[in-house]
Amino acid sequence: MSETTTNSLLRCKAVSKFIHPLSDVQSQNIGDDTKVWQFCVVLPKAVIGRECNICAHTFIENDVIIGDRVTIKSGVYLWDNIHIESDVFIGPNATFTNDKYPRSKQFRTQYPKTKVMNGASIGANATILPGITIGCFALVGAGAVVTKNVPDYAVVQGNPAKVVKSVERD
Repeated sequence: MSETTTNSLLRCKAVSKFIHPLSDVQSQNIGDDTKVWQFCVVLPKAVIGRECNICAHTFIENDVIIGDRVTIKSGVYLWDNIHIESDVFIGPNATFTNDKYPRSKQFRTQYPKTKVMNGASIGANATILPGITIGCFALVGAGAVVTKNVPDYAVVQGNPAKVVKSVERD
C-alpha cells in the first residue's frame, strides 16, 4: 500500500461523522459514525445518536431525540416532541404529525409526545398521528395509518392500523 493510500485511510478513520455539504445541519449533537445525506435540515437542538443513517430530503426539528443505529429513509420529517429510540427503521415518506387540530398561524406551546421504541420498524408511507407510542420491535406496515398505541412486538397494517399478528421473539 502506498503512503498516500495509507494517509487517506487514516484520515477517513479520523472522521467520526459524515455531513453532506448540501445539507443544512445546525445541531452539534450528532453521534459518531452517523451519516447525514444531501438536502437534509437538522435544527440546532435536535439530538442524533451514533451510527445513524439520515437519508436525503429529511427534516428534523428542534425537540427531536434520535437514538443509536437508527435509519431514517428519504422524505421523512420529524417534528417537535418526537422521540425515536435505538435500532429503529423508518421507511421512505413515513409521515409523523404532532398536532391533531392544526390551524394556520396558531402555534402550540406544547406538542403531544410521540415515541418509537427500540427495534421498531415503520414501513413506507405510513402515517403516525400525534401522541402515539410504537412499542419495542413492533412493525408498522407500509401505508398504515396509526391512530392508537402499538403494543410491543405487534404487526399493524391498514387504515386505521390494526394488529394482524405478532413478531416472534428470539
